[in-house]
Amino acid sequence: MLKGISPILSPELLSTLYKMGHGDEIILADAHYPAYSFNANILRADGIQIPDLLAAILPLFELDQYSDHPLVMMEAVEGDVLDPDVELRYLKSIHLSNPDISPIERIGRFAFYERSKKAFAVVVTGETAKYGNIILKKGVTPNTNL
Repeated sequence: MLKGISPILSPELLSTLYKMGHGDEIILADAHYPAYSFNANILRADGIQIPDLLAAILPLFELDQYSDHPLVMMEAVEGDVLDPDVELRYLKSIHLSNPDISPIERIGRFAFYERSKKAFAVVVTGETAKYGNIILKKGVTPNTNL
């Protein structure tokens, strides 16, 4: 256990977050996501919901301030409908440490899959909400030594 760091963050996930550089992306994937089909760096967070992971990760992780959309989710495929409560739950957790963050961008299913191939890592969670996947783009940590 580390003081001030959520116990739901595994040592592997903390190490991954630490190793990421600015512009690198990590995907918090729902339990249905075909993560192993798209990326070799897979971490497991079984039983943990994405809003809880967001609340644990974002105090430690600077979102990319130079990106118009440092948060990206999958849009519904034609003929399907998004549950707006999913994004609202995520935003509630995101705003705890990032109150002024821009809206979440939505991209198509296959564009999301392409981003998965280039992501630094994919975290498979216990989230069961449909279209519950979210990409976080890492930014530069501010210099606090000044």
